[in-house]
Amino acid sequence: MEMNELNPDVLLVQPSALRVFDHEISQDPEIIKLTLGEPDFNVPDHVKQAAIASINADQSHYPYFWGIQALREAASTYYREKFGYQYSADQIVCTVGATEGLSATFKTLFQPGEGVLIPAPAYPVYKALASINHLVPIMVDTTETGCVLTPQQVNEAIAAHPDVTIKGVVITDPSNPTGVVYSKAQLSALVPVFRDHQIWVISDEIYGELTYGVKHYSLSQWLPDQTIVINGLSKSHAMTGWRIGFAFGPTGVIDQIAKTHQFQVTTPTSIVQHAAVEALTHGQNDAAVMRQVYEQRCQYLTDSLTKLGISYVEPKGAFYIFMKIPERCHQDSFTFARQLAKNYHVGLMPGAPFGDSQALRISYASSNENLHAAVDALTKELVRDGVLAK
Repeated sequence: MEMNELNPDVLLVQPSALRVFDHEISQDPEIIKLTLGEPDFNVPDHVKQAAIASINADQSHYPYFWGIQALREAASTYYREKFGYQYSADQIVCTVGATEGLSATFKTLFQPGEGVLIPAPAYPVYKALASINHLVPIMVDTTETGCVLTPQQVNEAIAAHPDVTIKGVVITDPSNPTGVVYSKAQLSALVPVFRDHQIWVISDEIYGELTYGVKHYSLSQWLPDQTIVINGLSKSHAMTGWRIGFAFGPTGVIDQIAKTHQFQVTTPTSIVQHAAVEALTHGQNDAAVMRQVYEQRCQYLTDSLTKLGISYVEPKGAFYIFMKIPERCHQDSFTFARQLAKNYHVGLMPGAPFGDSQALRISYASSNENLHAAVDALTKELVRDGVLAK
């Protein structure tokens, strides 16, 4: 069978450039990786013990495809108390991580040919999901507005694409890759334009518990009938490999997302679901220690980049800094990142996959020692490029 006989939609979508680059530099046994968005903390012990207890209790059979009742009830309570979500257990689907929740949501909400607004810089999976579902991804450059989508930009994007029915928008808050957190005023200002144009909001709030000095708000507070919220335990409880997430949405629509989810994956792993009940029931403060450490690391990096004269988007959440490569370096993001990896064994993520070929993303979900090594590598590279004096 020839490759051109396969599904052309799949062939057109490239493998994740983030994963490809991470794999490339990982061939260096000395590499210090500040690339992927993975907490450097371990899963809380009480959650691990709950998983072990679940195994010993033989809770290994097929759960209900929406997720076990106890987990959906725990998620309803937990996120209502954390962020004010107003979703009952019957409006929550337990997914295989946030990504599967996003996949089921994209496939359910939109018809082929419809447009989805994606504020850029953006996590690349949104564009890939739009493309593979025959949608039109419309990238909206937000660099001039502090990497925050504005009502004016929404209206301009709609006007610029008169032949496309724009039915959706993705809001990532806090943002990957920039760490930007939307304020209450910024979110509420978007509500009239989304309501007037009948635009579905996919609100990716996976980093919601990791904000620094500001409060996380959810668009579902103002637009519950047009918002699907995606969240999960990967970042808040350092459970990335456990793959447990949630999709929250209005009755009727969430039923259809659950159906799509069922035929994609059946259901998340039973043992993980039982452990997640423990995380949500007795782990309300599990993120607090991580958040404090991340904030200290963020401060160190922003202070260091400022001293080096490197500009960056001011981060208020998640665990990333999106920095600009100085113009005098005359290198794109992949070239600059490869130089850092080759010369100093430090891996930073190129900005091109996020939509900015003159930027780098630094993940500070890593040790202080590794962050110091990254600053040292940047300093040496800027000296080598003649940007800094020796």
